Amino acid sequence: MKIALMDSGIGLLPAAAAVRRLRPDAQLVLSSDPDGMPWGPRTPDDLTTRALAVARAAAAHHPDALVVACNTASVHTLPALRAELEPDIPVIGTVPAIKPAAAGGGPVAIWATPATTGSAYQRRLIAEFASGTDVTEVPCPGLADAVQEADETRIDAAIAAAAALTPSTVTTVVLGCTHYELVEERIAKALRPVTGRDVSLYGSADAVAAQVLRRIGAAPLPDAAPAGADSLTVLLSGRPSPLPRAALAYPEAHVLHGQVTTA
Repeated sequence: MKIALMDSGIGLLPAAAAVRRLRPDAQLVLSSDPDGMPWGPRTPDDLTTRALAVARAAAAHHPDALVVACNTASVHTLPALRAELEPDIPVIGTVPAIKPAAAGGGPVAIWATPATTGSAYQRRLIAEFASGTDVTEVPCPGLADAVQEADETRIDAAIAAAAALTPSTVTTVVLGCTHYELVEERIAKALRPVTGRDVSLYGSADAVAAQVLRRIGAAPLPDAAPAGADSLTVLLSGRPSPLPRAALAYPEAHVLHGQVTTA
């Protein structure tokens, strides 16, 4: 089994680690675009061009499925990616976990990039899955970039700024950018003094990992023997590479055990 994941940067790590936990025997291809980061400010056409290049680099390794582990790319590029790759390679997008978060009744906050916050896309999801729930959209400027660079000072500052915009009544927070799941514990810690309680955090990685297995008709086998030493291929803007140094700051990178192949 070979699963490819794509993103602008290291935001694909949480979903990749979730796939690895469900299927330790899976080979993984991680395809990102450091040359084109950030994707958020790009026009939809420009973003689609970048995303197609990243997807083609992954597809050249003949995966059984491709995960678009990026909320922004899922919003704007899924039709183009599916038109090119399916049915040969199923393409699985990433949707913010608004539906399960709202199931608890709220109040709910959605932390997302400034480009996503207030967008028609996010508002549609709120209307569809959280109608009648008290929802606050919280922009998090600079947080994804700080996570990408593993800049702890900037991470803490961006989290503190977002926490200050989060209502004290909130019981649940949706992590609306895949990068945010890499600093989930820091977000939870920052919210405790704001809300006076432990807030439930909802990311998308586990749901995406489960969905990709369903799409290819594979069952979870968490006790399977781990894949071999060449089970992880990393592509940076199409170039075979080691994992970026910043990725190693996060536990999710170390779940992806095994040596990285550059072949």
